[in-house]
Amino acid sequence: MINIRQAAQLIKTASFLTAFTGAGISKESGIPVFRGDDGVYSQYDHSLLEIRNYKTRTEESWRAVKAIFYDFFGTAKPNMAHKILAEWEKLGLLKYVITQNIDNLHQEGGSINVIEYHGTKDKFVCLNCGKNFRLKEMNLTEQPPHCSECNGLLKPDFVFFGEPIPEKAARFSYDVAKKSDVHLIIGTTGEVQPASYIPYYAKKAGAIVIEINPEKSKFTNTITDIYINMKAGEALIELNKNLIE
Repeated sequence: MINIRQAAQLIKTASFLTAFTGAGISKESGIPVFRGDDGVYSQYDHSLLEIRNYKTRTEESWRAVKAIFYDFFGTAKPNMAHKILAEWEKLGLLKYVITQNIDNLHQEGGSINVIEYHGTKDKFVCLNCGKNFRLKEMNLTEQPPHCSECNGLLKPDFVFFGEPIPEKAARFSYDVAKKSDVHLIIGTTGEVQPASYIPYYAKKAGAIVIEINPEKSKFTNTITDIYINMKAGEALIELNKNLIE
């Protein structure tokens, strides 16, 4: 496992290690991937996930949103990959996780420095008055949620199709990537834009890119320096073993 040993040494000696994660890391927690022939999106009309239709075809759109992002997520818990990244943060090895995922599993696994590029399913915002609500405070039903203050429509605080990436999250992600001297890519194919630009910012700034994916991605033959052909959990367990040896 020469790639594992090389990667572990780079992680151990990095001055600003960052991780960029995607759906692959959460798949091992039982959350299905969204894209591809067998992805969750293939079962639904994509237009129902557009912000304009959430506002105008609200009941129909909410049913799809609830099914995809709440019912399918079920009782998913952080897996070893999430937990090991959190442990690396506690040890001072890992500075930030930049995630495309909206499932909150990094935080539940113990990570604190998490940049949620696409937002989170665990918070709702009122489209009328702007008041925020936590998911744990709510009782989701088949009817669209409304604000307890003004009765305005509540929207999950993640990016719908047709919405821009939140400026603060985008800027912070790019700034962090540019500071990286070692940058981990974990469980993402690089198909989702503009999120997929993040590793390129790290590479352009001089970072060594370590990719963990069971299949090659758009990054593999372009910016990846060390490719680890494994699932996220398996790879991080092996890397962690090498770190403590």
